[in-house]
Amino acid sequence: MGKPSRRYRESAAAIEPVHQYPLPEAVALVKAGRAAKFDETVDLAINLGVDPKHADQMVRGAIVLPHGTGGSVRILVFAKGEKEKEARAAGADHVGAEDLAKKINEEGWLEFDRVIATPDMMAVVGRLGKVLGPRGLMPNPKLGTVTMDVERAVRENKAGKVEYRVDKSGIIHVSVGKRSFEAGHLVENASAVLDAIVRARPSTAKGTYLKKISISSTMGPGVRIDPSGIVGEAA
Repeated sequence: MGKPSRRYRESAAAIEPVHQYPLPEAVALVKAGRAAKFDETVDLAINLGVDPKHADQMVRGAIVLPHGTGGSVRILVFAKGEKEKEARAAGADHVGAEDLAKKINEEGWLEFDRVIATPDMMAVVGRLGKVLGPRGLMPNPKLGTVTMDVERAVRENKAGKVEYRVDKSGIIHVSVGKRSFEAGHLVENASAVLDAIVRARPSTAKGTYLKKISISSTMGPGVRIDPSGIVGEAA
């Protein structure tokens, strides 16, 4: 790893490394750091007290951020007939069936960020598992991306729906907006994500659930958040 940039060092100097800040203070510190030349994404990293190797301790879900993500999302919908028309009317970027599956398989086409499918199209989509699965793009009923209500699914994803999933090391990484957002909007987006993750706590998870939380911009240092201030969290 190379030497941290001057911008990073200056931002880090204002942060006490082991101190846990209330969420609003942590957001303020992220925004107060020296900005990069682009609008950085702001991310949460949440270390959970779960063992993802056990299926009953997997934490996964999706939530529409109150103030969106600040980015554009390219949506691919697998649907036919009236549902195809519904998807196009809702603003989907690409809509099709076997034709798009063939394009993905044979041409390696991946110019989309989210995939939605009607249940009847899952036989077609299922054959794309080796391509979509490793990229986290496989539609899933639990995430609302396998549905007959494609209009709602498209609109929610366009409005700022984010997915969260605990990784092998027990950490969830999820974006909560852009550095240019008002501080209050970042706080509300982060609170919504944290509340959703607390509600998703597996009944088999014992001990401290929210072990460590930090927030950072793309080029900035992480700021630790005090888990005790998160509504609904209990050790």
